[in-house]
Amino acid sequence: MERTIRVLVAKPGLDGHDRGAKVIARALRDAGMEVIYTGLRQTPEQIVSAAVQEDVDVVAMSILSGAHNHLFPRVTELLKEKGVDDMLVIGGGVIPDDDIPGLKAAGIAAVFTPGSPTGDIIEFIKKNLKRKA
Repeated sequence: MERTIRVLVAKPGLDGHDRGAKVIARALRDAGMEVIYTGLRQTPEQIVSAAVQEDVDVVAMSILSGAHNHLFPRVTELLKEKGVDDMLVIGGGVIPDDDIPGLKAAGIAAVFTPGSPTGDIIEFIKKNLKRKA
């Protein structure tokens, strides 16, 4: 029997807008994934702690505040420090195209900007899972 894909949707930093994250969370849920939403204003430490405790397959972060170049890589660093190397980490939000290569180099598998079809995000997750779901 196939295990349900578990996704942690997180809002790192001081960003107080979560409509986009909720849209993504609902789309993932409607695609049959189990979604854990951490809520607003999460630290990288809180995100990693929740991801490990919930034993998720995917960490999906959304940010609008402009702190993505610090917060997204910090999450991947903390996962590595905990010995977690099998979680797919993706990001999204208002992120300049010029910043995306650096985020990918820091371990963010994909970055989805405003207007990305939810179907593309769902397919990316299904095709790029590191764990066997």
